Amino acid sequence: MEMTQYLDIFIEESKEHLQSINQQVLLLEKRPGELTIVNEIFRSAHTLKGMSATMGYEDLANLTHCMENVLDAIRNNKIEVSSSVLDVLFASLDHLEAMVVEISEGGSGKRDVTKTVRDLEALEKGEAPKMIQAESKKEAESLHVYDQYEKQIIIQSKEQGFNAYELSISLRDDCILKAARVYMVFEVIEQIGEIIKTMPAVDMLETEQFGTHFTLSILTKESAENVKERILKVSEVDVVEVVDIQADKLNISSNTESDKDDKLEPQEVKLEDKKSEPQQTSISGSSGKTIRVNIERLDQLMNLFEELVIDRGRLEEISKSLKSMELNETVERMSRVSGDLQNIILTMRMVPVEQVFNRFPRMIRGLAKDLGKKVNLEIVGAETELDRTVIDEIGDPLVHLLRNSIDHGIENPGERSSRGKNETGTIYLRAFHSGNHVFIEIQDDGAGINKQKVLSKAIENGVITKEMSENLTDKQCFELLFASGFSTADVVSDISGRGVGLDVVKNKIESLGGSIAVDSTEGSGTIFSIQLPLTLSIMSVMLVEISREKYAIPLSSIIETAIIKKEDILSAHNQKVIDFRGKVVPLVNMKDIFEVPGSTEASQHVPVVVVRKGDKMAALVVDSFIGQQEIVLKSLGQYLTSVFAISGATILGDGQVALILDCNALIK
Repeated sequence: MEMTQYLDIFIEESKEHLQSINQQVLLLEKRPGELTIVNEIFRSAHTLKGMSATMGYEDLANLTHCMENVLDAIRNNKIEVSSSVLDVLFASLDHLEAMVVEISEGGSGKRDVTKTVRDLEALEKGEAPKMIQAESKKEAESLHVYDQYEKQIIIQSKEQGFNAYELSISLRDDCILKAARVYMVFEVIEQIGEIIKTMPAVDMLETEQFGTHFTLSILTKESAENVKERILKVSEVDVVEVVDIQADKLNISSNTESDKDDKLEPQEVKLEDKKSEPQQTSISGSSGKTIRVNIERLDQLMNLFEELVIDRGRLEEISKSLKSMELNETVERMSRVSGDLQNIILTMRMVPVEQVFNRFPRMIRGLAKDLGKKVNLEIVGAETELDRTVIDEIGDPLVHLLRNSIDHGIENPGERSSRGKNETGTIYLRAFHSGNHVFIEIQDDGAGINKQKVLSKAIENGVITKEMSENLTDKQCFELLFASGFSTADVVSDISGRGVGLDVVKNKIESLGGSIAVDSTEGSGTIFSIQLPLTLSIMSVMLVEISREKYAIPLSSIIETAIIKKEDILSAHNQKVIDFRGKVVPLVNMKDIFEVPGSTEASQHVPVVVVRKGDKMAALVVDSFIGQQEIVLKSLGQYLTSVFAISGATILGDGQVALILDCNALIK
């Protein structure tokens, strides 16, 4: 039976089952005595095992089977749920997720899981997994699983006088350039021998997709002591352990032979009957049925519709010039229908932020354990929907803000108790709609931001002067956190505090057309608020004219348009300003900014567009207003990425190209 046609469905359903197991195991940690949770995990694991076995991914099926045995022992009260049990289950999930990712990238799904399998088998027998971890390296089984080709190489090399070693290498916890250290270790080994296997894979080592530990299998004529001594000379290598690969132990396999028949139960593979689609874009009918749609097809559909929007604008222009009643009616009807079509396509591309939020509880649990803190993550509004393009980009900024909250914000249990707080800190992750925007808030009940510490660091780093610091409001002070390279960390850690962070977060969010603000009360906590557009593809703009050039200003940035008198223009600190509703707003002449040819003399009445970025404003001087319009955002391409204050372009109905202004850059 040809299985490749089912591969995409298998991958997506496997991800859904793993996500479900992840959530349920986190829930089990909070309610360890609730067997309904265990049954739910067991059902997902059992289905995943059957699917994997039927598709031929034996390593994935075998590991899931070992998990099943442990879960079965839990629900039969043979094993008590504890932190060590949950740690092993989470380690198993990490392996399963890595296998599915490898399969999705065209791999075989094979992975060295012998240690995790041993831990699961130990739990099943009622033994503590730490007993196995404490075994001496020299007595332990091989760390790697070798295929037949690799076994043959090792055996033949040993016959020719080579030594075969497994190296267990740990980098220092504060190692910054992990990939560079791995490369240096490779260089040392290649001078004395040959590497035949790595764990994790080489591409994961190169992209730093590992903690601080990795293992290598090598062939060399050097002694174990010499190999260890050479590698320890590489800076930031902390520990090196060398184990001789015994030829009589090369029959180790990650496949277990138990219950082969159980893996092939036909009822396990239900690849098409799904009611919920948390990880997929789907089209839902009134009957509740769904079909899966590849996101690439939706991208193609959106591109075709964007061309339709451009043609619609062209038709509207022709209709106005010809003044034909019948043509006007047809164009108006086409505009209404295409507007409805636009809403449907945009809705199809919308996915709940739950897709991003779901990975955070597990991350928070791990970080809390590493830092010795007690943290509870409360998620609100996970059903809030965002465009898929925004969802794909927002994950990393949120990860950094959450890591920042748990490291800098939440205090240690003892410190919280001394301040009269609950030992367990709380981080709130909220998402909600407001107008044409989605807001995401990250709030903690930690120590808050120490204003004096921020100011001292800012002065020390040359971000501001001492004189400037005396007149800053709290909000302006907190904005300093987003300065490039700014960090208040006293100790550099793997969690945060490397001086690369909040400025990158801010730049990323602004590149998505959003903004970020921070507020804090010392001793009570901090809140980061992110504002994002619902979609990046089609936007509402105000078209303006500067000389004979047309520009588009996003409506989301505009406060209002106005026509001011020439005598109302004032000067302050060599900058032209206007009095806008009691506030002094700087005047920005667009002809000067973009060097547009034409007269720069101001007439008696000056059209301006007042725009905003956070609490900062500017009045953009233009020649005339054309009107409001929906336009399709087109990228400038990789050769024009550094153009100042231009975020993209659009094609208007008359075929002209209008540049889209980046108001954030203009105000900055």
